[in-house]
Amino acid sequence: MSPTPSLVGRFVVEHAALALTTRQVSREQVEHALTPTKQQRTILIVICAYVLGILVLWNIPYVNIVLLPFKLVTVALHEFCHAAAGLCTGAKIKSITIDPDEGGLTRMSGGKWCCVMPAGYLGSSFLGALMVFAGFDVLASKIVSVIIGVCLLATLIWAKNWLTRIITVLFVGLIVGLWFTPKGAGLRYVVLFMGVMCSLYSLWDIVDDTVKRKVNESDATKFAQKTHCSSRCCGALWLLVALVFLAAAILLGLAFLKDTNSDQ
Repeated sequence: MSPTPSLVGRFVVEHAALALTTRQVSREQVEHALTPTKQQRTILIVICAYVLGILVLWNIPYVNIVLLPFKLVTVALHEFCHAAAGLCTGAKIKSITIDPDEGGLTRMSGGKWCCVMPAGYLGSSFLGALMVFAGFDVLASKIVSVIIGVCLLATLIWAKNWLTRIITVLFVGLIVGLWFTPKGAGLRYVVLFMGVMCSLYSLWDIVDDTVKRKVNESDATKFAQKTHCSSRCCGALWLLVALVFLAAAILLGLAFLKDTNSDQ
């Protein structure tokens, strides 16, 4: 016996209503997850203040020297990412050097160029985004600070000039010292600042070296020569990935690092 039209109609209506209800619940869950708590709104304001402060200081002669140590740490993380990618693909790391003019160089033998070359820009962008994500929670900031500390200690092992050694030791010391601030608040906001600084510097580096102008010795140019494509195309792709990292860090921080005791 075939089902009557009325039974079929009821079945379709019930399942359509269930699907719409499920979609509505899912949408409400997403909206709730991305609605910032009072504490998260404070963090978002701090992020905006950091961005504004960095952009202003960056363009003021002489005063911009305040940002130099943080820029050099970003360069150190950039070079560490090259070294880490090389190590993971079988390279032998010979040295890492950082220059006062914010340049850096990682020397290695072996490794897969297709992994090593983009690792500097994308790796430092990822680490910056990771620090921004961690800035939404004290415990997460402590965990990520350990990761950054390990990265800097590895850079110290491969360091071959005094500037590289000094900058890594100073920031590892800063991280250790901030662990003992009340409730880890100092560590949280420094990790957040380093994350914003690292993300902005990585984005600017990609734009400046590839999209805005062509730097013959940049990683993107060398990668383009290997792949026979435009360095600006490589830069634009890496820029997009870096922006996705940063946006994802903020959205994931809002969704998963909520202070349950904070007022909505």
